[in-house]
Amino acid sequence: MGVMQAAVSNPPPPPAEPDLRRIRALIENARFAEALECAQMALEKAPADRDLLYMVAVAQRCLHRIPDATATLSRLERIHPEYPRLYQERGRCQLAMGAATQAIEAFEQAVKMSPALVASWKSLLSLYLMSHQTAAARHAGSQLAELAKLPPEILTAHTMYADNELRDAERLLREYLLAHGPQKEAMRLLAQIGLRLDAVGDAEVLLEKVVALDPDYDAARYDYATVLLKRHKHAQAREQLDKLLRKGPSNRNYRALLASVYAGFGDHERALPLYREILLETPDDADLHLSVAHGLKSLGRTPEAIDAYRTAAAKRPRYGEAYWSLANLKTFRFGEDDVARMREDEASPELRIEDRYHLCFALGKALEDAAQYAESFSYYERGNALKKAECRYRPEPLERNARLQAAVCTRDFFASRQGFGCNSPAPIFVVGLPRSGSTLIEQILASHSQVEATMELADIPRLVQDLEARARSKSGYPGILGELGRGEFARVGEDYLSLTRMYRKGKPFFIDKMPNNFRHLGLIHLMLPNAKIIDARRAPMACCFSNFKQLFASGQQFTYSLEDIGRYYRMYVEQMTHWDQVLPRPILRVQHEDVVHDLEASVRRILDFCGLEFQQSCLDFHETQRTIHTASSEQVRQPLNRDGVDQWRRYEPWLGPLKDALGLDDTP
Repeated sequence: MGVMQAAVSNPPPPPAEPDLRRIRALIENARFAEALECAQMALEKAPADRDLLYMVAVAQRCLHRIPDATATLSRLERIHPEYPRLYQERGRCQLAMGAATQAIEAFEQAVKMSPALVASWKSLLSLYLMSHQTAAARHAGSQLAELAKLPPEILTAHTMYADNELRDAERLLREYLLAHGPQKEAMRLLAQIGLRLDAVGDAEVLLEKVVALDPDYDAARYDYATVLLKRHKHAQAREQLDKLLRKGPSNRNYRALLASVYAGFGDHERALPLYREILLETPDDADLHLSVAHGLKSLGRTPEAIDAYRTAAAKRPRYGEAYWSLANLKTFRFGEDDVARMREDEASPELRIEDRYHLCFALGKALEDAAQYAESFSYYERGNALKKAECRYRPEPLERNARLQAAVCTRDFFASRQGFGCNSPAPIFVVGLPRSGSTLIEQILASHSQVEATMELADIPRLVQDLEARARSKSGYPGILGELGRGEFARVGEDYLSLTRMYRKGKPFFIDKMPNNFRHLGLIHLMLPNAKIIDARRAPMACCFSNFKQLFASGQQFTYSLEDIGRYYRMYVEQMTHWDQVLPRPILRVQHEDVVHDLEASVRRILDFCGLEFQQSCLDFHETQRTIHTASSEQVRQPLNRDGVDQWRRYEPWLGPLKDALGLDDTP
């Protein structure tokens, strides 16, 4: 149910595949003028299309219109900076102008992004020899020799990957590996495709095998460290980086990834100096400025974070994530000039989809702050639609798993396993939905002298994945819970405590605030029967709409449509009702609205449940200095207020689909 659609531009449709094939054929047959004319006509309908812009540049170069070609490539870079062929084509243009140094830089960027670009390596070999760069020429020659050894199927898959034809490349590589067995280049490329398709677990398995096959394959080891970081396996990522840094201590990519590992540990005091050291070498790197800003935000250094976010936006025009990061401070307010600039940028047809949805969410927040709710909702709605189109979320698998958990995890099931697990009382799990007040509960508890916060730890979901891989039962997980004995659950609990130790500093209790752990409370009880579980609950309309307004850095794919959010909330409530009925130990339900209305009573109730004595510092939670990683970080550094309780009502005219999905006859 959209509103004011004229106020929000729609991206142009992609060109038809027959048009692209025809233009490619014209270029291959050296009919460059016809190709250019056709491509430019197609660009009028799809001005941001990557392939059309690339073919325009190629045709212009072949027609000796080098200034036009370089201008087209600059336009292509603004929209698709991660496309390796644009740098190869830029190198060819630089060669045509006799600019050998700039040509080398362009070709080096091309092969850095896509190591299988044979044409770029050949050009580099010639240029290195001409400029007497003997070592570089030897390296280029060895790369060409290695590529020459590759089977044609793998080279073709590399080409498909560079052209973003990921599914076709994946199919070709899987067929090759099935027919020929392990091959390190095929496995590495398949892992890179897995990363692009968010199959991070598969990518990890593949890259682990590649570095075992060839321990000196540094590029694969770097990919492996990157995947481990994405899977929140920070200690293992650090191990891989240590090996790489011993061989290349000045390598910029290794150092930048190490800084990201520090940030993943929550150790921003070590990450920030390293990011800034690298920025001295590459001061125009907008992504690095953004990383610096994220670290400053987590440390509560908000004015410095704002400056760094603005620097990132200045370094890269139309950098949507920088603007959204400012909006995501929650306490930040955009000025009129900011809003005008964001409107203009978002309206541009030459805008990457990622920048577009970041800008939509930022504009939604800016217009909400300006009380322009109808147009604000239009941008929120549009940003969610664009993001949802990128996701592969389906509610059915989660709902099916919830039903399986209810069937397996009965009261009798737990009664027959009394005494199972590791007896440590240290963990306090805060579960629920995102934007439910869980960060406030965490901040209250972390203000106690006996409790330390960590972050939204990924260790329970990872243990679930490991159990699922081991399962003999057809139901996988949770079926495997019926297959494990007393000692095995104790070992899983001890594994969890060991995995989380790197995030802790020795206090008796620690908080794991991963909201989605509500799906795994049966496992948590079996492996850690003395752990405390707190359910952070917020009124359905308020919670769900707050999620709809939030663009998450990763995960939480159910949040990008009102219908999906409502359906997920209902599943969550049903599953929590089941746990209330069957778990031997009680769960503490903390209603966010109760905390807002009577803070002291809620604080005392939370501390009493956790077996902790009352401390005034828990009431003065906003004065506690610590690293906070969630979207509510700035809000919980301020005294409690009621501003957010009923914000959703300003958008009530457009929230009919959410009410329907929640099954609400009337608003609560």
